[in-house]
Amino acid sequence: MADPYKTLGVEKTATEEDIRKTYKKLAKKHHPDLNPGDKEAEERFKDISAAYALLNDPEKRRAFDAGEIDETGQPKPERRFYRDYADAGAGYRYERPEDMGDLGDLFGDLFSRRAQGGEGARPQFRMRGADVNYTLPIDFLEAVNGGKKRVDMPEGKTLDISIPAGVRDEQLIRLKGQGGPGIGGGPAGDALITVMVRPHPVFHRDGNDIKSVAPITLSEALNGGSVQVDTITGPVNLKIPKHSNTGRVLRLRGKGVQSHPKGDHLVELQVMMPPHPDAALETVIADWEREHPYNPRHGDGNR
Repeated sequence: MADPYKTLGVEKTATEEDIRKTYKKLAKKHHPDLNPGDKEAEERFKDISAAYALLNDPEKRRAFDAGEIDETGQPKPERRFYRDYADAGAGYRYERPEDMGDLGDLFGDLFSRRAQGGEGARPQFRMRGADVNYTLPIDFLEAVNGGKKRVDMPEGKTLDISIPAGVRDEQLIRLKGQGGPGIGGGPAGDALITVMVRPHPVFHRDGNDIKSVAPITLSEALNGGSVQVDTITGPVNLKIPKHSNTGRVLRLRGKGVQSHPKGDHLVELQVMMPPHPDAALETVIADWEREHPYNPRHGDGNR
């Protein structure tokens, strides 16, 4: 994998928010579900996810910037330089082992204890595993009602994900310990699932409330009645009050987003003319208006 900064196209001075926004933009563009059969997009998405996993973790980002780990999150081998020994003093810097007397035995004993894990042993390198990022597209009804999804992660792992009722677009779901394995006995990373909610053709969300429009006839608007309307949990009968007009909003309590607390479903009425009005209807309306003139563009509804 290339330098994670270059993979995401951000500068090393980029803020966490800059990195997060860039990742979301790239993930949406190259997500395999949105590019079926495109192997290049799939590989690009894997690289983007791996780069974000490293740069989104403050400790891993610091370690990478300091040259302690590589772009895959693995520790770099320790490099020893002449300067590591330069301060040993002029009398010792170039001495041969046979001239060091008892120091050879001392170092031999020290190295032996280190190899056996005893006193003076160097601690083993230990690091938390990398977080794995995944963008999960879900339907509107899955988001508002909750549910379960089985998904294949970029590295081939399969996860069963519980979608909480009321999850929002671009909300992050964290699955503890479901990321990359730890190093040197360190804990596993997490799986970070970014939810993408697809829009619905009928329902719209406003906080925990759901909004929709219900067409009604002239007769239903004038005389009232009961009509069936769809909600996110199934169809219900809605009572239309007499003399209802376009724009009137009726509330179905508890029929909104199924979170805690539950939202309501707000139904806006829309009075519809018949598809093919005829002369008889035109005559009836004209006769009635002659005797009952009114102007709906005035606040009081009268001339």
